[in-house]
Amino acid sequence: MNVIVTDEGFAPDDWTDGYVTLEDAANDVVALDVSSDTDPDELAERLGCAKMVRIDFPSFADGRGFTIARTLRLKGYTGRLRAKGHVLADQYAMARRSGFDEVEIEDILADRQPEDQWVARANWQDNNYQARLRG
Repeated sequence: MNVIVTDEGFAPDDWTDGYVTLEDAANDVVALDVSSDTDPDELAERLGCAKMVRIDFPSFADGRGFTIARTLRLKGYTGRLRAKGHVLADQYAMARRSGFDEVEIEDILADRQPEDQWVARANWQDNNYQARLRG
């Protein structure tokens, strides 16, 4: 079972429509499951009416998913964006800043990094050092 992390803390997964890969996507796709090596520009062109995009993080050191999320938001995607996999509590603020709405983690990670560690980073808008530097 996986845990969904939002600014409010841990929650069960409420998405029930399933996912398809970009290769299997048709025009009426509801939710896409994409890998971290997906070209964000190609993905933005092929989104169609997808309500959810779930981007895989195969390693906490692989930040390509942040770029994909940011690119999708800059190109106008307003649907739900979910990071899935090896995202650490320390990376939660970056995930939210880049455009993700939520993070999906495995139970074992939720045990190692309890809810309070994630919620402590939920004030990601208040602790944006780049915005502070810009004035």
